[in-house]
Amino acid sequence: MATTAPTALPRANTFSSGPCAKRPGWSLKALADAPLGRSHRAKVGKAKLKLAIDLTREVLQVPAGYRIGIVPASDTGAVEMAMWSMLGARGVDMVSWESFGEGWVTDVVKQLKLADVRTITAPYGELPNLKKIDTKTRDVVFTWNGTTSGVRVPNADWIAADREGLTICDATSAAFAQRLDWDKLDVVTFSWQKVLGGEAAHGMLILSPRAVERLETYKPAWPLPKIFRMTKGGKLIEGIFEGETINTPSMLCVEDYIDALKWAQKVGGLDGLVKRADANTRVIAKFVRENDWIDFLAVKPKTRSNTSVCLKFTDPAVTALPEDAQAAFAKGIVATLEKAGAGLDLGHYRDAPPGLRIWCGATVQARDLKALMPWIAYAFATEKAKLKKAA
Repeated sequence: MATTAPTALPRANTFSSGPCAKRPGWSLKALADAPLGRSHRAKVGKAKLKLAIDLTREVLQVPAGYRIGIVPASDTGAVEMAMWSMLGARGVDMVSWESFGEGWVTDVVKQLKLADVRTITAPYGELPNLKKIDTKTRDVVFTWNGTTSGVRVPNADWIAADREGLTICDATSAAFAQRLDWDKLDVVTFSWQKVLGGEAAHGMLILSPRAVERLETYKPAWPLPKIFRMTKGGKLIEGIFEGETINTPSMLCVEDYIDALKWAQKVGGLDGLVKRADANTRVIAKFVRENDWIDFLAVKPKTRSNTSVCLKFTDPAVTALPEDAQAAFAKGIVATLEKAGAGLDLGHYRDAPPGLRIWCGATVQARDLKALMPWIAYAFATEKAKLKKAA
């Protein structure tokens, strides 16, 4: 086990799961064309917002019939808009296996207080039994990639092709790194600060024609605040999906998102982005295979995320500790990595099991992950030595 600190550091040490690493080569110069001090309703502002939508469609390969809108309050705002505007028309299956999915369950059960709700869950590291989900007759709300558990659905084969209800998919840490099956998805949400490393506060809402039909034919029993309203007079407000945002966006953030999308085009579009994320994850998989004291939190290989990679410590000396002591052990490793400048923001999510969470999206370089791995081994050895000394 590594008892001597490595000499080589990653060139970029930002491995946070949101906001995520900026694209390789990024600098403030990339934002020079931002129309600062201009209205987002001016011609230049509208053009920038429309460009962001058009590039999103191209890079994500979104079908022509789907609407794409820029909405307030990040991915959370986009999911809430969909749930408050569309749910209640029929029964809904709420699917969760980590913190954010649990949050959507709470909102539907305790805030919307829908009468016909089924909750289908699994513990951290696992997926629920997808066969139990009624994708034929009921609405379904789920996360494609569990950001705080590192567990993702391997595909959308479990969703009925002839479904009657809607599928609402929180894809914030999956979009631009995993292939989404658009034929099976009616509402898709994500935020700029995840896989493309954009700046925060803005969400993306993508609607299928079936979702638009729901909006135009169903009126919820509860009042909708202005920030959630997507229809007027029973018709979709088309402007939202052409760059006319509900509230004022940051044109600086818009410019940064456009820059990230243009970079995505340069590295091969969606195929290139997926390839980069997969290659990054393979670096960690190799490290896990070579060290018996660490493992993926995701139990099954086919469900392991290629973006928010969550790891757990399997050394008996660590697993025998009380949970609070395990959390302290993990925080010690994170502190060592940060002090050395080897890796920043690698701690597990506050509600997740103790361990590490390493972002492997396309804006991260495989060479930096390769440089990080020896540092994790060193930090682990350092913390374990403290345990032995304390004993």
